[in-house]
Amino acid sequence: MNDLRQIDLNLYRVFAVVYHERSLTRAAEILCLSQSAVSHAIGRLRQSLDDPLFVREGQGVMPTVVADKLWPDIDAALNLLRLAVARSHDFDPQRDITQVTIAMNDELEPSLLPPLVAHLREQFLHAPDSDATLSNTTAVPISSVRLDRSNLRADLAARRLDIAIDVAQQVSPDIAHAALASDDFVVVARQPMKLTRERYFAAQHVIVSSRRTGRAVEDMAMAKLGFERQVVLRCQHYEAACKVVAASDCLLTMPRRQVRLSSGLAVMAMPLALPDLELHAYWHRQRETEPALIWLREQLFQALQT
Repeated sequence: MNDLRQIDLNLYRVFAVVYHERSLTRAAEILCLSQSAVSHAIGRLRQSLDDPLFVREGQGVMPTVVADKLWPDIDAALNLLRLAVARSHDFDPQRDITQVTIAMNDELEPSLLPPLVAHLREQFLHAPDSDATLSNTTAVPISSVRLDRSNLRADLAARRLDIAIDVAQQVSPDIAHAALASDDFVVVARQPMKLTRERYFAAQHVIVSSRRTGRAVEDMAMAKLGFERQVVLRCQHYEAACKVVAASDCLLTMPRRQVRLSSGLAVMAMPLALPDLELHAYWHRQRETEPALIWLREQLFQALQT
């Protein structure tokens, strides 16, 4: 098929998502189409390309040899189209961005969201066409939602999320990420003390984690060094953990960025060297060249590194 008039680009968009997801059901969800519409689109491509393209395997589908050969060129062509559209007009965040949705864990929100809001308020306040009424707003509606790691790929692909912030994680190849900020750990207690390594591991500890089970980030780092501490309470938020510490002899290990939540508590240096906590920003590679997403990433990096 060499006649460009017969090429329906919508079919190739469906092909790309099915190829990524290996599932007609997930592709339909991402594309906001019915599963029958996705099947119909793939059926039309099968006819025009004279190949099955995808064959059933378990609960999903697998690409044929022909589909694998087509994929790199189709992916490159779709990315070129996205870039062409993005370059077709000047980007103005006040005009072009109507909503920003960022996913992060509950324990990160108190330390990450306020500087981002303050930074955006400052940016729009000093913009050439800014309105004086913007002084008490970000000018861009922001929705901060709970991070769901199990659905991160699908949420980013379906544009339910613009960007996610999380500790460094292994992710699928179609999710791009970059280091956003790093933070060292400190220890807080009800009263100041000479905190030796021995005293630290003899104490009882409170940890903060968004997960129901499993080690906290700092415990995984300690395990690699051959250490294990006695955890007696697991919390979802640092604010609650600080209140428990204020009324007990427990210790709390937390990123320095969260220290402002420990008002009235003694803050001490960590008695053993742990790697810094690295936070990364995550986004879908299909949106890598979108001006709005490029702008959002820049604002995040600027807000959290000042």
